[in-house]
Amino acid sequence: MSDLNAVGERDGWRCWLCDGPVDPDASVNADRGPSVDSFALSKTASSKGKKGEVGRERLAHRACNTQKGKIAPVVPWSGDLFVVDAAPIVATVERLTRKGGKEVVARCPDEADAHQAAEWLLDRLSRYAPDYSFSVEAQPGGGQYLLVLRVN
Repeated sequence: MSDLNAVGERDGWRCWLCDGPVDPDASVNADRGPSVDSFALSKTASSKGKKGEVGRERLAHRACNTQKGKIAPVVPWSGDLFVVDAAPIVATVERLTRKGGKEVVARCPDEADAHQAAEWLLDRLSRYAPDYSFSVEAQPGGGQYLLVLRVN
């Protein structure tokens, strides 16, 4: 198990679930206090045809970490973005890291909104699934822009 301060420094003192700031000086017993959450994401099939998992620890608020134990985690899209039909981030990332390929994750009304959403999503995924590399492409179509997420 990693040291709380080391995990906090690496993750920029941001909660991987709610993306909110975590106070490093708060009590670990406080709801908004820091905690370390262990997780594993499935890796794609290895050369032997077996699936493995990548394990890692991430920083979370104690309350976010506790709530995750009761219900499946949800990584919300930012309310500052203009996106429509946004796909659930957790399920999409798990599917892409397991199967590969690409998926449309949202629609945006114009190119500027699409680029803003793509930058936000890449930044968010760098904390949610730091062991993977993603790319997001804004593709025009039908008077709107589709955000297409791909695991590299």
